[in-house]
Amino acid sequence: MPDAPESCRLYLITPPALEPRAFAETLARALDAGDVAALQLRLKDVDDDALRRAIDVLRPVAQSRDVAFLLNDRADLAVQTGCDGAHLGQEDGDHAAARRLLGENGMLGISCHGSRHLAMQAGEVGADYVAFGAFFPTSTKQTEHKADTEVLSWWSEMFELPSVAIGGITPANCAPLVQAGADFLAVVSAVWNHPEGAAAGVRDMNAAIAAARG
Repeated sequence: MPDAPESCRLYLITPPALEPRAFAETLARALDAGDVAALQLRLKDVDDDALRRAIDVLRPVAQSRDVAFLLNDRADLAVQTGCDGAHLGQEDGDHAAARRLLGENGMLGISCHGSRHLAMQAGEVGADYVAFGAFFPTSTKQTEHKADTEVLSWWSEMFELPSVAIGGITPANCAPLVQAGADFLAVVSAVWNHPEGAAAGVRDMNAAIAAARG
């Protein structure tokens, strides 16, 4: 995933709460339904033991399908449990230390909100991708930062480091992000809350990405 893809790809983020074994079946169906570049495990208000159990169950589902498995917030636990990398927010510890901890092979993604300055800083510490957002209102987490498509266009023109767009993205509104140069679209509700199931969510997102590319 570190190299910018020739076309925009889907990046899934898990729901904030899940039962790992039940969710594993849903995840498998979703990943088998179409192209997915990465899965980020983002669980809220769980202890390390619960995180480890979720990783042990879900990581093989993703990795067996060549989908990168990333852990939110915790580079240390990502390394300990065989994840492919970690995604860190601006408040999630020392990014340079996380880069060293993950080594050459572990992926590091960093949230940069709508900030060009934060994105350049992320590149300087060795991030493998930068994440911009939120682009649209989202019910998944409180929207404290907003981004516009201009930051995606600027980034794709200036840098080869891939960008991820996040925040309320759906098949209906994703076209401007794809056309602005986003390398990945990170989604939660558009897939897991799809009325016809997660597999249909993946198919609809991939179809919308393809249509946006024209």
